[in-house]
Amino acid sequence: MNATLAGWNKTDDVSALEAMMACCGAHRWAAAMIAHRPAESVAELSELADRVWSTMEETDWLEAFRCHPRIGNRKSVGGGTKSEAWSSKEQCAVEDAEERVLAELAEENAAYEKRYGFTFIVYATGKSAAEMLAILKRRLNSDRMTELREAAEQQRRIMQIRLGKWLVE
Repeated sequence: MNATLAGWNKTDDVSALEAMMACCGAHRWAAAMIAHRPAESVAELSELADRVWSTMEETDWLEAFRCHPRIGNRKSVGGGTKSEAWSSKEQCAVEDAEERVLAELAEENAAYEKRYGFTFIVYATGKSAAEMLAILKRRLNSDRMTELREAAEQQRRIMQIRLGKWLVE
């Protein structure tokens, strides 16, 4: 068994919750994850994470979204230092972006938040700033419910990659 997972299965609830909150900032999701301990394998933990995420509602999704910095920013709100470090690495392609692209990202992020009422969430790993900007612009054409579901799916993908990072640290 993975050593991190074995330790998490046995640790106190506060420490276990902290680990899950770094992977996904929805308290109800994190609490449900620790309530289902022990996870016997990494695959079981991954499947459990998706199963629990599928039971979340809009308020849970919005709570998780608030823990992400805007694309192009470095600071999250409430995600914790591990979450912030992961966000920075996930968005590392933005560091090399042209000032024009960064300015447009800031402008489009603001338009997105005004339209939908939450931060633009995208699985940023491996995407350039220009690619993320194009995705943001495309998603600005969705109705709110469609976009909320898309953002929740992006959050699920981010949660899965962060679980993987947590398990190897």
